[in-house]
Amino acid sequence: MVKHQPLQVYERQLCLSCITGIYGCRWKRYQRSHDDTTKWELLWSLILLLTFCLLLVWFYFWWEAHNDYSEFNWFLYNRSGEWSDGTVPILATTAVLALCHVALGQQLNLHWLHKIGVTVALLTTIIGVISVNQTWAQEWDVIPISLQATGPFLHIGALAAVTALSWIVAGQVTRAEKMSMCVYVCGVLLALYMVPLHITSPCIMDPATLKPRPNVIGHQGAPMLAPENTLWSFQRALQMNVTGLEADVAISMDGVPFLMRDLTLRRTTDVEKVFPDRQMDEASLFNWTDLQQLNAGRWFLKDDPFWTVHTLFQHEKERIANQTVCSLEQLLKLASYHNSTVVFRLRRPPPKHPCYDSWINDTLQAVRQSGVPQSLVMWTPDENRTQVRQLAPDLIQTSVVKRSHQILQQSGISSLLLRYNQVSREEIGNFSEAHINLTLYTVNEPWLYSVLWCSGVSSVSSEAPHVLLKVPYPIWLMRPNEYCLAWVSADLISFAVVIGIFIFQNYHMIRYRMSGMRSYNPEQIMLNAAVRRSSGDINVMKEKLIFSEVRNGVGSAEELYGDSYDYYANQGISQ
Repeated sequence: MVKHQPLQVYERQLCLSCITGIYGCRWKRYQRSHDDTTKWELLWSLILLLTFCLLLVWFYFWWEAHNDYSEFNWFLYNRSGEWSDGTVPILATTAVLALCHVALGQQLNLHWLHKIGVTVALLTTIIGVISVNQTWAQEWDVIPISLQATGPFLHIGALAAVTALSWIVAGQVTRAEKMSMCVYVCGVLLALYMVPLHITSPCIMDPATLKPRPNVIGHQGAPMLAPENTLWSFQRALQMNVTGLEADVAISMDGVPFLMRDLTLRRTTDVEKVFPDRQMDEASLFNWTDLQQLNAGRWFLKDDPFWTVHTLFQHEKERIANQTVCSLEQLLKLASYHNSTVVFRLRRPPPKHPCYDSWINDTLQAVRQSGVPQSLVMWTPDENRTQVRQLAPDLIQTSVVKRSHQILQQSGISSLLLRYNQVSREEIGNFSEAHINLTLYTVNEPWLYSVLWCSGVSSVSSEAPHVLLKVPYPIWLMRPNEYCLAWVSADLISFAVVIGIFIFQNYHMIRYRMSGMRSYNPEQIMLNAAVRRSSGDINVMKEKLIFSEVRNGVGSAEELYGDSYDYYANQGISQ
C-alpha cells in the first residue's frame, strides 16, 4: 500500500539560511530543526552569552584605561600602547545569531569549531583579568570613575537594547504561553528603569556652581609630541598654555640633578651605542659629562610611542633628533622665564653613590643657581622637610602621600600630588575647603578631565596638554531636573514600545489560531497557503511517497489522509 505524505511548500528564506549556517554550519534546509533545543546545546548558548558579557566588561575596561596606556604600555604591551581584542565582534555576532534562532523558533546547535572558539575566548579573558588584578590592580578603579561620565548614556543604551530584545521575548512568551517568563522580563525592565536612582555623577549639577577650569601641568612636558623630559618637550608644553611643568629627577655621580624617568638609560637614549658596556647601569651612575654625550631624541622618532611622529613637521623632527639629556637647572630656568610652576619627583641615589647623603643639598643648590623664584617650585621629598624649610622657606611644600587635610596643615604642607583614583569627590571638596591645592595625575582623556573639573579639582598633570587644551568646557553638564526629565521620558518611551510589541505579537497569534492553525511554522506551509501564492514565488517539492506494507490494524490510505485532504480541498474552494 502506498502511504502519501502531505505536500510541503518551502519559501526562499535567505536570512534564516544565513543564520543557521553561520551559527551551526547547517547550510542545507533539511538540517534545520524546529525541535526543542537540547539541554546540552542550551548550556552552550548560556556559556556563549556569559562569555560575551564578560568580554564586554573586559573591552570596556581597556577602552577606559586608554587614559593610562602610557603608564602601562612598556610593562605589559611592549610599547604597543593599544589594546585590541578581535574576539569581541566575533562573540557579539554569534550571540546575536543565537537570539535570532530563538526568535525564529530554530533549534540552537552551535558548531563544534565555534564551541572551541568560545572556550578559548572565555579562558583567555579570565586569564587576562587575573593577570591585571595581580599586576595593575589599581586600574580597576577606572571603571567606577568612568561610570560617572558614561553611566547615564550606558543606561540609555541598555534601555534601548532590552527594549529591542522584548520582540524576541514577546514571541517566546506567546508561543510557549509561559507567564512566568513575562513576569521575569517585567522584573528586569523595572530594575533597569530604576537604575538611575543609583547613578551619581559630578556632572549632574547646576552650571552656576561649576568651578573654574583646572590648571594643566605638563607631565614630562608634552611626551606625545616630543621626547619625554627633554627641553623641547617642555617648550612644546608651554606652547599649549600649561601653567606648570612636572619632571622626574635623578642625580649624577658628580652631583648634577638631571631629568630621567627610568632607572636606566636604555629606553630614552642611545647609551647602547655610546657606552655599550654600561647600558645596563643605573642612570645615576653616570657623570654629567657622559650624560651630555647621549642623544635623547632619536628613540622617539624611531619607536613613535604615541603614533604622532607623522603629524610633526620636518623642522620639528630635526629638532627632536638633536635633543640631549636635560638638567634640572635648565628646566628651572625655562620655567622661570615663562613664570610657570615646576613640580619634580626626586629619586635618591643608591647607597654607594657619592651623593647618597647630600642629595637634598645638591638639589637645593641647583634650585638656587637657576634663579627661579622659590614660590614656583613644588618640593615633594618628605626627607628632611624641616631642614629644607629653613634653607628655602618659600618653596611650595608638596606631599605625594595621601594624608588628611588636618595632618597636612599641621606639617605645613599646602599642596598635594596624587593619582586621580586616590581621592573621592567628597575628599576633593574637603581639601578645597582647607585650602589644600590638589593636583591629580595622569589625566589625558577629556572625559576624565571633565569629571574632575565638575568635582572641583584645582589642577591636573597631563601627558596630553594639547588634547586638554581643546576642552574649554566639560563634555557634558546637565541640571538635576533635566536629567530626571530625560530619565523618565526614556523609561516611558521604552515601556510604551514594550507594551506595543507584546500586543502586536499576541494579535498575530490570535489571527493564526482563528484561521484553524494551532502553530505557525515559518518554514513549512501547507497546501492552503500554496493556493494563495503564485507559483513563481514558491518552489514546490515533489510529493514524497513512502512504500510500506499495510499491517494488521492499519487502515487504508483514504482513512489515514481523508480528513486532511478534505480540509485542504475546502480551503482551496473557499478561495
